[in-house]
Amino acid sequence: MKKILVANRGEIALRIMRSAREMGLATVAVYSDADRLAPFVRFADEAVHIGGPASSDSYLRGDRVINACRATGADAIHPGYGFLSENANFARQVAEAGIIFIGPTPEAMEVMGSKLAAKNAVKSYGIPLVPGTDSAIENLDEAINVAKEIGFPLLIKASAGGGGKGMRIVEEAAELESQMKRAISEAESAFGDGAVFVERYVSGPRHIEIQVLADQHGNVVHLFERECSIQRRHQKVVEEAPSSVLTPEMRDAMGKSACDVARACNYVGAGTVEFLLDDRMNYYFLEMNTRLQVEHPVTEMITGIDLVREQIKVAEGLPLSFTQDDLKIHGHAIEVRVYAEDPQNGFLPDIGNLRTYKRPEGPGIRVDDGFEEGMDIPIYYDPMIAKLVTHAGDREQAIARMTRAINDFHISGVKTTLAFGKFAINHEAFKSGNFDTHFVKNFFSPEVLDVFVDDEARIAALAASLFYENAKLANTAVENQHNPEWRSRRN
Repeated sequence: MKKILVANRGEIALRIMRSAREMGLATVAVYSDADRLAPFVRFADEAVHIGGPASSDSYLRGDRVINACRATGADAIHPGYGFLSENANFARQVAEAGIIFIGPTPEAMEVMGSKLAAKNAVKSYGIPLVPGTDSAIENLDEAINVAKEIGFPLLIKASAGGGGKGMRIVEEAAELESQMKRAISEAESAFGDGAVFVERYVSGPRHIEIQVLADQHGNVVHLFERECSIQRRHQKVVEEAPSSVLTPEMRDAMGKSACDVARACNYVGAGTVEFLLDDRMNYYFLEMNTRLQVEHPVTEMITGIDLVREQIKVAEGLPLSFTQDDLKIHGHAIEVRVYAEDPQNGFLPDIGNLRTYKRPEGPGIRVDDGFEEGMDIPIYYDPMIAKLVTHAGDREQAIARMTRAINDFHISGVKTTLAFGKFAINHEAFKSGNFDTHFVKNFFSPEVLDVFVDDEARIAALAASLFYENAKLANTAVENQHNPEWRSRRN
């Protein structure tokens, strides 16, 4: 392998290219009209335009991505996350074109892409599953019979897709019919597949996921857990590693289960196995994400393992260079996702120009981003601006370092989730570790951010004032250089 095409954009495209360059590999970027001036396009050794700004006309066009690969002579395609990363048909087309797909096989994607198929695949390994149906619900009578067995509240879930779409909580029998119709309709609209199943609703759950790596020689390891319970609209906003509640024994048990999930579908590459953890510390298999995760940096920080480098080595057919016993947890890491969203207005996207964009610096701080000051946030893609990650010797230090980093991250021109991140990691529930996926519902209201937003506004105003004064002084200095009287006094 000598050249890799990255079929993605923004921060993840840059992140992949940096590891590839360190390995001595050339890189190819593909870009849309909206990204023609983006940093990842400039960073790549080559760049190919593949279409208009809409994803459907560019980053989701597998045929154009493969053509770009052929035209540049790239040996492999890394899909990043999102877009085509979990598209089994695309992975199959890449292989048929004689190109290496840096990821799992299409067959593994198909099994884990269906929650029902995934549950059936892992059954023989004795992995804990939430009580519920093993197949799609065909009619209301069947759902009623299941409800009698597992009780209320229950959860109706779409078999395909994720992100909370096609998901409905049912508190009592009278709601069952209407919520089933809504779940089926939403699943059909979002995924083209109306199959839904029913399982017991786990109240007060925590979202714990395990990072796994598997090679083509049968070796499977886990790289410990990530706590991802702070979410809005079923999407993660704060992640940390390790979790503050897992005992070493539980970590080992969940890690073994995660490796067994990988074995159940003959997985290769980097993947993430997601679990629900209830208030009695029972864990249940939720799903597997057959790609690199947005929050992978926290795992890299506590293990010292470059996951992208390992993905590439596995795709080249190399065995893992370490065993489970070689892996150790070093310190604590936290990631806060910085979105161009307004937390005081329902986390709605706030698109605009990054008038000010100053990253925090210092020991133990990592910023994965794809933007620069003066750039516009495109309306066509996910509104994430950056991933802010801190690493320290323990959890308390990591929280303090993240608080400082958020204070030092200066963004103006768009609303961001920085203030929410600062609120969340300093809330007593987070600090104590006593929180679950209902954190936002239980503790957050728009007015709690008033003090944080006021602080941000004052900082932005001060920064603008300092910039103006410095510019004025600089202009005065330039003018004086051309003034004979000033030069005479200076000499």
